[in-house]
Amino acid sequence: MKLPISKEQAIEILKKYPQEKSEMNHYLESEAIMRILAKKLGEDEDYWGMLGLLHDVDWSLTKNNWSEHTIKAEKILKEVGFDDEFIQIIQSHAYNHHGMPVFADRQRKQKIEHALSACETLTGIIHAYALMREGKISDMEVKGLKKKFKDKAFAAGCDREVIQEIENVGISLDEFFEIGIEGIKNIKEQVGLK
Repeated sequence: MKLPISKEQAIEILKKYPQEKSEMNHYLESEAIMRILAKKLGEDEDYWGMLGLLHDVDWSLTKNNWSEHTIKAEKILKEVGFDDEFIQIIQSHAYNHHGMPVFADRQRKQKIEHALSACETLTGIIHAYALMREGKISDMEVKGLKKKFKDKAFAAGCDREVIQEIENVGISLDEFFEIGIEGIKNIKEQVGLK
């Protein structure tokens, strides 16, 4: 699948809008996990990575009005040459969300949609757990992450049901936690972890 822009160009698009450091970290972490997952599944790593990187491309414009999230993304992504399919996959991470009425009744159906939603949600728990461990991810283990996942009060904003959608892709939760840790470990310096 040919992408209309490079990773560097995608980062420039994100930087065009005021971004918090934590938001940029989230985009990079989502990309990293999507890449590892794509490799594991024999999918296109660049395409899946780009979905992870740009899934919240309109977040800085919509975070104060969730009902527009991923809707403004359509115009931004079309302008740089992304096709309807790529945009629809991006928008699918807003499906079935009470804060986004346009997509409230839509359900994710494709593996790639489940993967994107699960990956971008998992970043929150992994990053929060790393921060709790004084920013260390280098020796993070699945067992500890699993414990935090089961503790619903920890990183409470991360929807566990969305993370469990990874099972629709044919990946177990334990395997997914391993993929998530590995992905973020690969970019730890870029996202302020060690």
